[in-house]
Amino acid sequence: MSLVAIGAAIAALTGLGAGVGIGIATAKATEAVARQPEASGKINQIFLLGVALSEATAIYGLLVAILIMFVVK
Repeated sequence: MSLVAIGAAIAALTGLGAGVGIGIATAKATEAVARQPEASGKINQIFLLGVALSEATAIYGLLVAILIMFVVK
């Protein structure tokens, strides 16, 4: 049973990577808008797409962790 918990914890760590990735992307998008305010619309589009894809990996990790905890016995 403890190996299942360890596996679920490792799968849940994807949220940490996604959080760091979104933080870095936000910092870079803010820098880009500060340098070129006229391109803020395009920068915002690309930023939101990247954040959505990064957040999707965190959700997949959460689902895998839940599946490991409740399905694997």
